[in-house]
Amino acid sequence: MSKSYKEIMNDITTFIFDVDGVLTDGSIHVSTTGEMLRNMSIRDGYALKTAIESGYNVCAISGGKNEGVRIRLRNLGITDIYLGVQDKVETFEEYIDIYNIKPEQVLFMGDDLPDYWIMKKVGLPTCPQDAAPEIKEISEYVSHKTGGKGCARDVIEQVMKVQGKWMEHFNAQYD
Repeated sequence: MSKSYKEIMNDITTFIFDVDGVLTDGSIHVSTTGEMLRNMSIRDGYALKTAIESGYNVCAISGGKNEGVRIRLRNLGITDIYLGVQDKVETFEEYIDIYNIKPEQVLFMGDDLPDYWIMKKVGLPTCPQDAAPEIKEISEYVSHKTGGKGCARDVIEQVMKVQGKWMEHFNAQYD
């Protein structure tokens, strides 16, 4: 009998996220100067920062190259940001090797076909509600939230609650 996604959450030490369609809503706004702007959720950002402060590894792997995204993620405390990635599996394998992380300790959230093979390698493949059908099919958990609208917060909060760390983090601020 296989484990439920809630049982798998007990073993998660690492969150890896795709960017466009997961940490953003998948749309771009093109300014008159040609700059491409993306929308990101403040709640997702708060959860990402909380995960880092609670000792989790947090990483972003994206085929996109938007430097504004890099700045936003750095401001949240994420140091492992891989943009312009052609081979996400290769980057994933290098990342877990550097930090000595087992694939079963990783929750990956992706939304489209470039995320497929990395999702097949991790302990807990997840996706936003509006992910491609092929990605939903291989996900152990499909968030009720869409990309850029709280799906990262959803999975981070669930993992931290399963592990008893969600409120622990907030209570520690006032002890």
